[in-house]
Amino acid sequence: MKYGRSLVNLAQELERQMHSKKDLIVPSTLVCHVTDDLGETRLVIEEAQVPVHYGVTPLARRQLADKLKIPFAYFERMREEQPALLDRNVNTWLQRDEDRRMLRTLDGQVRAVLSDRYRRLDNFDLAESVLPILQQLPEVRFESVELTETKMYLKCITPRLTYEMAPGDVVQAGVVISNSEVGQGTLSVQPLLFRLVCSNGLIATDRSLRKTHVGRALGGEDEHLQIYRDDTLHADDKAFFLKVRDVVQAAVSEATFRQTAQKMQKTLNIPLVGDPVKSVEVLAQRYTLNDSERAGVLRHLISEGQLSGYGLVNAVTHFSQEVEDYDRATEFEALGGRLIDLSAHEWKGMAEAA
Repeated sequence: MKYGRSLVNLAQELERQMHSKKDLIVPSTLVCHVTDDLGETRLVIEEAQVPVHYGVTPLARRQLADKLKIPFAYFERMREEQPALLDRNVNTWLQRDEDRRMLRTLDGQVRAVLSDRYRRLDNFDLAESVLPILQQLPEVRFESVELTETKMYLKCITPRLTYEMAPGDVVQAGVVISNSEVGQGTLSVQPLLFRLVCSNGLIATDRSLRKTHVGRALGGEDEHLQIYRDDTLHADDKAFFLKVRDVVQAAVSEATFRQTAQKMQKTLNIPLVGDPVKSVEVLAQRYTLNDSERAGVLRHLISEGQLSGYGLVNAVTHFSQEVEDYDRATEFEALGGRLIDLSAHEWKGMAEAA
């Protein structure tokens, strides 16, 4: 499993961000887009009759382009080659757009452009609610926690629950909680298997909780601008966070853990009878792995010498530790969970590839 940051560092950064971010609910007509000669973009918003300038992150640029139905490749080409044309395009469509937007800002940057129906489930509140729950798990170990530009992750292991896949090959029970404040995924709670011999993490796809960030529209129709800081709009979120406790406990229950472990164990009986190179090619095509990722999975499959479905699952999760981007590394851990849920027919297509 890829290591992130310390729990103390995570708490410090969450607290810092809590005091540095704010949300604005604003009609599109009151937003102005400005691009300088270097291609740096800003959004200018009237706040209390004073124009306030915000930088725009790459993700927010992509979301803005999507909201205005401007192809992002064209958006970026204008930004780099014709900034005045970009501003004219964006501001024209903003003036014709009747929707209100939630602009989420941090450190003076617009980090997300979202619908006014977007329901905030913020990382600080989530951590404040679930960390005490996680710390009550028997002998809990925070194996990996991280805060990326798009998501927060809490990955915990409880060594009290173990299962032997094969002699000397033991997995432990765990849970992963993730959340995105910027529209890049739901709040989710999922079971986790941790393999001791190689520190691989596998995220199970079933028996999970997912909460979408959709709610009622915020603000009244007659309001020009509404600003939400982190000391507001918490009551609804806290009510939901209370439900997370039961799901965390279910995720690390003996029944859930054993069922997931047994699914993984069954892949030991799936021999890769075809060409392992072709098997990994089928995997890469089906799950959109790039050439470097495909080569990395194949290297682990061959070097670990276990040409079976189990070997392929572990090659995928082991490779995740080499992936530089934490979000992408977590996707590989989740891919391992998707593989153990494949039907016999789906496994046959990879196992017999020639």
